[in-house]
Amino acid sequence: MSFRLQPAPVSRPNRCQLFGPGSRVVLFEKMASSSADVINLDLEDSVAPSDKDAARKNVIAATHDVNWGGKTLSVRINGLDTPYWYRDVVDLLEHSSERLDQIMIPKVGCAADVYAVDALVTAIETAKGRTKSIAFEVIVESAAGIAHVEEIARSSPRLVAMSLGAADFAASMGMQTTGIGGTQDNYYMLQGDVKHWSDPWHWAQAAIVAACRTHGILPVDGPFGDFSDDAGFRAQAYRSATLGMVGKWAIHPRQIALSNEVFTPSEAAVVEAREILEAMREAKESGEGATVYKGRLVDIASIKQAEVVVRQFEIINGT
Repeated sequence: MSFRLQPAPVSRPNRCQLFGPGSRVVLFEKMASSSADVINLDLEDSVAPSDKDAARKNVIAATHDVNWGGKTLSVRINGLDTPYWYRDVVDLLEHSSERLDQIMIPKVGCAADVYAVDALVTAIETAKGRTKSIAFEVIVESAAGIAHVEEIARSSPRLVAMSLGAADFAASMGMQTTGIGGTQDNYYMLQGDVKHWSDPWHWAQAAIVAACRTHGILPVDGPFGDFSDDAGFRAQAYRSATLGMVGKWAIHPRQIALSNEVFTPSEAAVVEAREILEAMREAKESGEGATVYKGRLVDIASIKQAEVVVRQFEIINGT
């Protein structure tokens, strides 16, 4: 056990990140009034090259004109392998209001990618006298990204969240699938004549969670492409939550309620967690390091597990 304490991530609700193209202004008010915790206005994949400049102007205007309430407002810039990203950063930092909370950096493959954006952001903040420091979220969506996930997670004090981008990740890895997230038909094992489908994203998610938790970063699951498949989305989200991820992307409004449902601790879970904490408090007062709760052993580690559930509930409810 290291004597170095595991840092706590930023304290904010992050159950659902709703994405919308920066080129579709008509969606902004609807996004602002949604129940998503984080809004991601997109300048990257959902915006055609011919619309990049207009989308950037739309997003900047939205930081001034739209009431985003208490939501985290994030903008996904274009990748560093394009000619658009530097203008995204310069215009956002020079002309957006202080309401902008975060920049999302796609296709991050190493710590140097984050450093490049950080250097530019820091220079503009200093030059313009911006009083609010912009946070970063990165997307791991390549073989290089997952190979360097540890160095990426510690790359900048601005970094508060990390997501898995399943589609580009699958392409980079050469995976034989066109699905975005979820169980893949050909990824199965046979037991006799019975098929058992596994989760092809499990190991990448676990690697991201471990790197994030080590460095106090929020681990977030990315998109689920089939927005007509509620059961599939819910199943993927439950797997992600069980692994330690705090939320998931929504690429369609119908996915917001599903994500919030999964990543909000249930009333029963919160009640049980608090009962475990109380049982352990009583045990410690009696000089015991463990006790029995509902027929099972609970100990010091159980306190940490229960505290995760209670803390998540408190963050969501602002208590």
